[in-house]
Amino acid sequence: MDKELKDILLCVDKPARYCGGEFNTPVIKENASLRFLMCFPDVYEVAHSNLGIKILYYMLNNRPDVACESCYTPWTDMIAALKEHNMPLFSQETHSPVCSFDAIGFSLQYEMSYTNVLCMLDLGGIPLLSEERGEGTPIVVAGGPCTVNPMPLAKSIDVFSIGDGEEAINNLADTLILCKKEKKTRAETLCEIAKIDGMFVPSVPQTKVRRAVIDSLDGAFYPRKVQIPNIEAVFNRAVLEIFRGCTRGCRFCQAGMIYRPVRERTVETLAKYTRELIDNNGFDELTLSSLSTCDYPQLRQLLREIKPLCDERHVNISLPSTRVDSFEAEYVASARLSSLTFAPEAGTQRLRDVINKNVTEEDVLTSCRYAFEKGYHAVKLYFMIGLPTETDEDLLGIAELVKKIKACYKANAVSKKALSLVVSTSTFVPKPFTPFQWEAQISLDEIERRQGLLKTVLRPLGVKYSYHDGKTSRLETTLARGDERMNDVLLAAYTSGCIFDSWTDLFDYDKWMAAFEKCGVDAEDYCGAQSLEKTLPWERVETGISRAFLLCEREKAYKGELTHDCRKGCNGCGIAAEYPSAFKENCTRCVKNADL
Repeated sequence: MDKELKDILLCVDKPARYCGGEFNTPVIKENASLRFLMCFPDVYEVAHSNLGIKILYYMLNNRPDVACESCYTPWTDMIAALKEHNMPLFSQETHSPVCSFDAIGFSLQYEMSYTNVLCMLDLGGIPLLSEERGEGTPIVVAGGPCTVNPMPLAKSIDVFSIGDGEEAINNLADTLILCKKEKKTRAETLCEIAKIDGMFVPSVPQTKVRRAVIDSLDGAFYPRKVQIPNIEAVFNRAVLEIFRGCTRGCRFCQAGMIYRPVRERTVETLAKYTRELIDNNGFDELTLSSLSTCDYPQLRQLLREIKPLCDERHVNISLPSTRVDSFEAEYVASARLSSLTFAPEAGTQRLRDVINKNVTEEDVLTSCRYAFEKGYHAVKLYFMIGLPTETDEDLLGIAELVKKIKACYKANAVSKKALSLVVSTSTFVPKPFTPFQWEAQISLDEIERRQGLLKTVLRPLGVKYSYHDGKTSRLETTLARGDERMNDVLLAAYTSGCIFDSWTDLFDYDKWMAAFEKCGVDAEDYCGAQSLEKTLPWERVETGISRAFLLCEREKAYKGELTHDCRKGCNGCGIAAEYPSAFKENCTRCVKNADL
């Protein structure tokens, strides 16, 4: 580390974000054929909580021909310091300038991080528009769930890696190394990358891009030794991904659609990984990660296998937000007696049927009773407002459910502590590749009215109520359903000073509205109802879920009809026919019924 950087770090908040040297950092090869920079468009503490970039970072570093380093968005004081000293943004491991790498990859987990991508490119000395990048400029890649609609960043990103990254990142590395060896031009290299399954290259004419899917999760690479951050991460724990995908079919849930089909790791593999994660990293908590952890068919067996080891090493096993109909006392007994998180999503059964939640009020209360009998005294409940067909009666149903949970605690609690009950609401954001992708989002005034109604009815119940800012939700919709015009809006917003838009204290809605006006773009084009007949911007991507299935699910939503869990039989979404090899061990029934 040179003296100028040391002097800068003495003047900024949390300098440990930038100094590198984290425990378990791999040795960075000096003469690798490919130098790759893994970027996360948020601060250090958030980045170190993300599993996806850990998988790809260690996978690349396991190769003898690749040196992969990392980089995160610097906080505002560090941004100012870099600009003041005319110093480019640099990697964590060797403090090399961003522009010195062969390729840089961004993980797009949340639409509100898009201006941070532009910020990191700008600080790294890389032109914000792909067309302005010359020979020798790094190839800019983006992956993650947001890439299923690549259009809002299509002018700024060279390559979008869509779908599972484990195989795609290796294929990309192979292609980059070969093109570098053969001294191909930047344009020629991009044409070669476009031939890789799952790669969307905006500058290369392509029809539809097929999402990359790995057949077997059990055989996929998984890091058991991970960097331990220099300061505490948002989620400071070992993460064990037990399966990928979801069979529930909630109609608002993008992840439940785009991560299909379900692929599971075996108990034997997970038990082995648990021991290695504990041995190598020193965490005191292990979380079992998936979209719906309690749906793992061998969960009881897995807990029996790993609980003795975790107890011996004083490691707590935690479950993420739990589907209330899957929760059982046995699972509770395997976790720390603190708080539980449930997501009923809607306050009435009518609306839960509309969204295909397949959860009843009795499920909620039964799960709470199990928890209270085991000593739990805190419950967090997550709901959405603004769901299609929602009425005030549905909102008032949230308060009625709270009353029943309080009564349940009074009747069944073994803890002598007072019940702590938190209700949190987010605003429905219509996402691509869901049955609700065509729906309108409620207006900002209506968001605030419904939030006000809930405040009024929940306050007398002694419940802590938190909610997402409606302005952020409106902007999130424009970015989630945007076309190429949104790239111009993003550039205008960033140029005006927008950054860290997911951080409440830095989000500037007025600057965003000015950016829309400057570009002549109406936000309502994206927030309003979308035509059922027109091709949508994101339909350049082929996820494997058929448009006919999504339309059918939308129709069933308005009729209040349920669709059963895919584990009970194929619902004909199209994924089985599109990716049959991925069903070999996990979804054989769906393969058998793929023609339904």
